[in-house]
Formats: sequence, structure tokens, C-alpha cells
Amino acid sequence: MGKTTGFLEYSREMAPRRPVLERVNDWFEIYQDFPEVSLREQGARCMDCGVPFCQSGCPVNNIIPDWNDLVYGGRWKEALRQLHATNNFRSLRAVFVPHLAKLLVSWG
Repeated sequence: MGKTTGFLEYSREMAPRRPVLERVNDWFEIYQDFPEVSLREQGARCMDCGVPFCQSGCPVNNIIPDWNDLVYGGRWKEALRQLHATNNFRSLRAVFVPHLAKLLVSWG
């Protein structure tokens, strides 16, 4: 999964949030665009856990380690297919998954 030393090489990053005063006037995404290089680095941070807490605690049954590996490898269509295969909450997933996964990993 990811890069075996990715967790040590890349620090955790979050996509920057749009300003609150801007967000209250529309229904667009909270987060600003995140460069592809940063997305792939974050995918590389996924560790090869014996029992991945991110996956076992995912409320929509995403196969997160496999998805992170696809993102790390730049295989975007396959990554999207992987997400759609396990659930259809596309709009909610983008908002909740990053936060839930971080909590599950830190609690594990």
C-alpha cells in the first residue's frame, strides 16, 4: 500500500479551506483544490497495516488502503471505480471521509 517509507517522508497535509465569509454565500465545496502532487503524496502515506482501522471503521465500507494505493500510483479512474463499487454516497464521502479516517487511524 502506498510507499513503504511514505509515512516517514511526507507530512500530513490538508487541502486549504475556503474562507467562511465566502462559503456562507454558496453551496460549493469547503475545500480549495489540492494539487495532484500533494494528493499522491498523501496516498503514499498509507501504511500496510495488518488490520487497517480506517477500513474496518469506515461507515460506508470503502476499501481505503487499496484506494490510497491507486491514488499514489496516479490511477485515477481505477480509484474512482473503487470508491463507487463500495457505496454511492459520493457527495457526503468527500466531506466526511477525510475526517473519519484521521480519527480512526489516530484512535487505532
